[in-house]
This record gives sequence, structure tokens and C-alpha cells, in this order.
Amino acid sequence: MTGRDPKSIIRIARDSGVEDTAEPLDLGARVRELRKARDWTLEQAATQAGLARSTLSKIENGQMSPTYDALKKLAVGLQISVPQLFTPPERDQINGRMAVTKFGDGAAHATATYEHELLADTLTKKTMLPYRARVRARNMEEFDGWVRHDGEEFLYVLTGVVRLYTEFYEPVEMRRGDSAYYDAAMGHNVISVSDEDATILWVTSLA
Repeated sequence: MTGRDPKSIIRIARDSGVEDTAEPLDLGARVRELRKARDWTLEQAATQAGLARSTLSKIENGQMSPTYDALKKLAVGLQISVPQLFTPPERDQINGRMAVTKFGDGAAHATATYEHELLADTLTKKTMLPYRARVRARNMEEFDGWVRHDGEEFLYVLTGVVRLYTEFYEPVEMRRGDSAYYDAAMGHNVISVSDEDATILWVTSLA
């Protein structure tokens, strides 16, 4: 196969993220966050932990380094383990990221069998790789063996008619609006069986 194949495109997407760097943990802020997540006042949290209100206040404001005994009491009072006191929350739980790709503006990667248009290409550290593909191939002989890679994959037919070949199942003919979800480590290829090139949406997991 010439050009970039889907495996290399997925590899590019996996390698394009910037490595996260560890940020120092603010124990006081972490304790305050855990307390507020439970909707507890300082008095309530201090009572639960068996600590003086003033002690808890100083810990939260960074005015006191708690002893291990105090940390154990805090963990018990907050109903977590001591290590969880030092584990920051996932930064990406609600991060407000968004990318809009106007029609035809995706990053293009052509191969002998597909024309890929990568969507949301500006976002790094994605856990999904969405891309639109124009299916050029008309028979299996045009492929250099099976395409296979890590993760799971979702395919949705946008236009035309395609035939999905997979390693362990009989070929499936799919038309506009049809979809398939499959293990991407299983060999798979897609050809167009309509007169024109078919177009499909692929979403591949990267995690």
C-alpha cells in the first residue's frame, strides 16, 4: 500500500500529544476540595476526623503540616485512604475542550485505498480519533493484507454502499446510515461496492 495507511494515522494521533507533567499537590487545597465535595462545614469535617476546627482550618490554609496521625484521622473522617489525600483529581474530568472542524477543513492523509480527513486534529491527548474517509478500494486485492491496530473502532456509512470485511466474520454489505462497532485488533478492510466512492465516518479509540 502506498501513502499512509490507517495504522500509521492512528500511530501519529497517539504520538502527537504532549506529555503531561506532574504538578505539585497542595495538600490544604486537596483537603478543602474533599470537604466541600461532601458539602461539609469546617466544624462537620473536624468532628468527623476527630480534630479541632482550628487545626483543620490551619491545614487547609497551609499554615500547618499535619502529622501522620492527623492524616490518618483526616482519611478516616473523609472515608478515603491516606494515599488518596495525595492523589490529585483528574484534570480532564471537566476541561471544556472543544474543536470544530468545518466540512473539508480536516487534515488530509491519502492512501491507495482511502482518502482520510482527520477531524478535531487540533486537540492533543485525545482518547478517540474521528476521521472521515472516502473509500477508493473496489476489491480486497488492493489491500496489503489486513488492517489491524489496538483499540476499538466505530464505522458509520455516510454515502454510497460499502462491504466490511473482517477476519472472523462473513463480509457485511452496509448502506447509508448503517454502522458497525468492532475490535480493531481483528483484521478489517472496507471496500466501496457502489459506482461512486463511498464515504464513511470512522472513530477509533486511542486509550
